Amino acid sequence: MNRSATTILVVDDDASLLDVVQLVLEGAGYGVLKVLNGEEALRVARAHAGPIALLLADVVMPGLSGPEVAARLHAMQPGMKVLYMSGFTTEYVQARGLREGDPLLVKPFSPETLLSKVRAMLASRSPFARRPGQPSR
Repeated sequence: MNRSATTILVVDDDASLLDVVQLVLEGAGYGVLKVLNGEEALRVARAHAGPIALLLADVVMPGLSGPEVAARLHAMQPGMKVLYMSGFTTEYVQARGLREGDPLLVKPFSPETLLSKVRAMLASRSPFARRPGQPSR
């Protein structure tokens, strides 16, 4: 996959984490759209002219959760893959919409772990962009 043509939408309510993730991903050649909440993610995705290859979203945020953002973006970006991130326990995030089998990047993570997970998601044949209620793969 041509990284320079690969856009990643990153959504997290922690501005400093967004800055670090942007630095790491852009350093690896990815295009990054970063936003602080789910509503802003929807606006940015609507305004973005090209495809968004990956949504990297915090599970638990004020307003829309990561899974809610993914579900709403699915119609606009049907081929978009989804990777969630959280510092909360698996049980906690599953109670907030994360399903068993959804890919999860556990905070805190290293730049190497971030890039490894992103590359694996982008190389995966399975989009992990299921609508709510779809079974896990």
